[in-house]
Amino acid sequence: MSEPTPPASAPEVQARPVEGSERMVLLDVLRGFALCGVFISNSFTWFSGRNLLPREQAQAMAAPPLEAAVSALYHFFVNQKFVTLFSFLFGLGFTIQLARAEARGSPIVPLYSRRLLVLLGIGLAHLFGLWAGDVLSTYAVVGFVLLLFHQRSDRTVLAWVLVLLVAVPLLVPLIQRWGPILLHGAQAAAEAAKAREEHVAQMRARFLAGLSSDSFWTTQTENARYFLTAMLLQVNRLLWMMGILGRFLLGLLAGRHLLMQEVERNRPWHRRLLVWGLVLGVLGNGTGVVVQRLRLAGLVDPAKDAWMVAMPALQELGYLGLAAVYVAAFALLFQRERWRRGMQVLAPVGRMALTNYLLESVVSLCLYDGWGLGLVGRLPPSRCVALTLAVFALQVAFSHWWLSRLRFGPAEWLWRSLTYGRGQPMRLAPRSATDSAVS
Repeated sequence: MSEPTPPASAPEVQARPVEGSERMVLLDVLRGFALCGVFISNSFTWFSGRNLLPREQAQAMAAPPLEAAVSALYHFFVNQKFVTLFSFLFGLGFTIQLARAEARGSPIVPLYSRRLLVLLGIGLAHLFGLWAGDVLSTYAVVGFVLLLFHQRSDRTVLAWVLVLLVAVPLLVPLIQRWGPILLHGAQAAAEAAKAREEHVAQMRARFLAGLSSDSFWTTQTENARYFLTAMLLQVNRLLWMMGILGRFLLGLLAGRHLLMQEVERNRPWHRRLLVWGLVLGVLGNGTGVVVQRLRLAGLVDPAKDAWMVAMPALQELGYLGLAAVYVAAFALLFQRERWRRGMQVLAPVGRMALTNYLLESVVSLCLYDGWGLGLVGRLPPSRCVALTLAVFALQVAFSHWWLSRLRFGPAEWLWRSLTYGRGQPMRLAPRSATDSAVS
């Protein structure tokens, strides 16, 4: 791993993108791993149309033993863990960029603000041009909030982490459940909740019909409509953004204390993360899987069982716990030469994470939308996961091929060029005869 950049000899050192030799390979590996999990999650729930199907149809599709097992494994090991990991890495990356800016003697806010504005533009184009589930625009918006914390103390940052990731998941479900009852009475609240469910079901059915259309214009029109009517103004979306900020702040703290930059020195911390993360992960995710099976069997009803309001907080701990296990396990294993060689296969995917994320959307629309292969709403969980892993394997090969010839992925080149206000050189510098001999 590369060490933090030493202080510059002059404060006016010009900002520039990080060279390949300066990158932390462990973070690229983790980013590639996280991207794989995010792709599986997006395919399993949204690209495949599973979240848009009527509940009975989705349950029937996941009923056979193999499909039930795949669904349980997905909810235990994948669901929300990889977006947690990806968000953590975003916050950690911010800390590293802050350290480099301080080493140059330049302020972080102007450069990072331009970086976020470009990311916001790319995200909005992705959201309305391709897929309503875009996360880039959300990361950009929440990233501006992250800037407010770069000079705050560890105690303040940790306090906000506890508020965003513990207090909010505990209190908001209580307010959502009991607030309407206290204000309007139990019967009126139940009728309003039922009306909301019917409205959401109608919007999802319309979106699914749009995605099944053989017209590209129709699918993308319904994509934009669904975001504006069903996702943009939801309270749950605001809660999700607050959760992302909490994960950013965890990455900020980890970066400050060099958790991933100096793994050997922080080996005791990683071991603790493994143990406690596993405890929380098994508790939170195991409970979630059991409750899901009970709901499918009709033994649990979130609308009637008051204790279900505690599930979001318990699941949040499960998400964080298992994500911590992934971080610690990768960090510790990466210190072993044999493991490092194998894990580095994912590094090029992580270096081209933005390109690959966008490419996943393009490929998925071709596979699932009606104007493509029309697989939306048709694939059972096992086939969906298998298809996703096959596409990701091709992305791994593509990323190795691309970065053996060029410095950045195409989307990364665009992001950097617009951020720095000048086109970045794409071709790798020719290797000298001395370099070739040494290698």
